[in-house]
Amino acid sequence: MTSSRSLLTLALLASLSLPACAAAPKERVIPIGQVQGEGTRSPLEDQTVIVQGIVTGVFLEGLGGFFVQNSDDGNAKTSDALFVAVEGGAVPPSVAVGQSVRIRGIVGERKAGGSDSLTALHAARIEVLSIRANAAPITVLTAQPADWEALEGMHVRIDAPLTLTGTDTLERFGELATSFGGRLWQPSELATPGSAEAKRLAADNARRKLVLDDGSAKRDPAAVWYVKDGQPLRTGTVLTGVQGIVEPRLGGWRLQLTAAPAIAAPERPAAPQVAGNVRVAAFNLENLFNGDGKGGGFPTERGAKTPGQLTAQLAKLTATIRGLNPDIAALMELENDGYGADSSLAQLVAALNTEGGTWRFVDAKQGPGPDTIRVGIIYRSDKVKPTGKPATLQEGPFGERSRSPLAQAFVRGTGKPFVVVANHLKSKGCSEATGLDADQKDGAGCWNALRLDSAQRLDAWLKTDPTRTRSDRIVMLGDFNAYAMEAPVRWLRDDAGWVDAFKQARIEQPYSYVYSGLTGRLDHALLSPSLAKQLRGAAEWHINADEQDAQGYADGDPTVPFRSSDHDPLLLGLDL
Repeated sequence: MTSSRSLLTLALLASLSLPACAAAPKERVIPIGQVQGEGTRSPLEDQTVIVQGIVTGVFLEGLGGFFVQNSDDGNAKTSDALFVAVEGGAVPPSVAVGQSVRIRGIVGERKAGGSDSLTALHAARIEVLSIRANAAPITVLTAQPADWEALEGMHVRIDAPLTLTGTDTLERFGELATSFGGRLWQPSELATPGSAEAKRLAADNARRKLVLDDGSAKRDPAAVWYVKDGQPLRTGTVLTGVQGIVEPRLGGWRLQLTAAPAIAAPERPAAPQVAGNVRVAAFNLENLFNGDGKGGGFPTERGAKTPGQLTAQLAKLTATIRGLNPDIAALMELENDGYGADSSLAQLVAALNTEGGTWRFVDAKQGPGPDTIRVGIIYRSDKVKPTGKPATLQEGPFGERSRSPLAQAFVRGTGKPFVVVANHLKSKGCSEATGLDADQKDGAGCWNALRLDSAQRLDAWLKTDPTRTRSDRIVMLGDFNAYAMEAPVRWLRDDAGWVDAFKQARIEQPYSYVYSGLTGRLDHALLSPSLAKQLRGAAEWHINADEQDAQGYADGDPTVPFRSSDHDPLLLGLDL
């Protein structure tokens, strides 16, 4: 220590390539704002500079450095903070938040995804000017800033509510996705893929999104420090008191948190109620596989990994179906293992009947379809009766890609028959997708052309009266793997004349699925015009899509229905 200041010299092997003729150091301190400049890259890139400021956040192990901030340089277009990169995290433990420091180093730009970069000072020498900590500077934001670039590296507190929009990267990376101004919607839920409006919505989503991070790039953290142990998180929840350091990363903006935000307790909805004397539900079970049906055969191909997990999964699924209280339910992602007593379908029905229920399942004798998973239909025999034989379509894309649909006619009392059709079209995963089925970069994902073909064949098949009941009262429902404005659903609705039950019931902004922080509807109920006249209500039970994976059957409470699947079930009320 000399002149009451500790001179700490750090050897740095810069992580980015530096020119051999870097500028000679100027022994004067310059404002950080001049280093940052008004653009996305520093005007002093590759030059050696000396800056001085207050340490606002130390992330040595997590990010390999710390942030420093000084007084305003008088230019609102420049940030007054900077990331100081330290080789291998080898910075003395005396550097702490609130200390005044002077750093000499070379200015560089770290890739942050896309065309973005983080301006960084690669430290060659760090001088601690005051051991005693000062109050770390903080900028208060009462609304979303027009330009995050001018705040890069700065310590901010957001005095405006943020909406939790996604939890899918919490366990993997310690991140939560949030947004200003409410939920982020899938553009193709609200606008035609590829349209100017869809592009505007996508740009608005990117503008409003803000990721909250744990200050570390480590994968699979044992715990996320800013979330209380066991605290349930739910999309749509409001966060307040969010405080951290602004950083570009992975093509977007985030806060490396410096304090734990206040997260409102999640409000979970009660089971929906709909009018009408016949209630029809649709529910994607998220891979109900039961091993060999005798307690063995685990881990299963796509579902539970242990008998205990299967028990928990069945408990959540039966709680969901009982809560919906339907008379008929169309089911997706059942193991395709026949209709015997050891089948997943038979054991689900048996579990539903443990309290004296009257549930039965439609026996299609085979399949339907050759896929690993299938659709199914269950019903309460004291409420409705099946009439005629079940029908299935296994031609064209059905079986090979889209799951084969299952149609069954029912009657209530002495009424006229009505037909329920369980559907599950091809997913958006891109494996083996080529040509028009490849991702067209319009927001509809892969296999959109095949899903449209599936929808058109489904419509043509139903016009042939496959159940031989001559009924024009038809509801087809289930997982179409297409959002509301994508071609398969749009064609069925706008060209073939099927009626969206939720639009008919005047439900605003329905949704059933949250993916990568975007909310939308993959699960639909489409009615023939004659049956649409008898619709009395439609609802979704938002117990799954908003819940984090950790609440599911593998880790969560098996006595509650929340996160029984990754899709929300839907429920219709019909007056028959």
